[in-house]
Amino acid sequence: MKKTVLIADDAAFMRMMLKDILTRAKYEVVGEAANGKEAVELQSQLRPDLTLLDISMPEMDGQQALKEILALDPGATVIMIAAMGEENRALLCTRDGAEGFLSKPFQEKRVLDNLKKSSASIRPEPV
Repeated sequence: MKKTVLIADDAAFMRMMLKDILTRAKYEVVGEAANGKEAVELQSQLRPDLTLLDISMPEMDGQQALKEILALDPGATVIMIAAMGEENRALLCTRDGAEGFLSKPFQEKRVLDNLKKSSASIRPEPV
């Protein structure tokens, strides 16, 4: 069975890029959110194996969404998405329970390597 992923980023283009990378790597993207509030709602409904959460989003930023997601689901695996210059905020999120962070712009190899390193439970199923 494929590992399920929720992608939360306010930029549709970034969600599309990540979805493409993950789909080719045999992950199943089960939901997409354009803001932190939607991410929390979808996390609650879908309970994905992995949530990729942008730090800077409207309505509720990624830091707050992370806290709410982990309050709802303490076992959730969340990896933050950081734009250039947001690395310090991403590191703070790891202190709050995020498994790690991905940096924009995305490079497929780096994204997949980071997912594989962060937790054995989020490795894609073999083909």
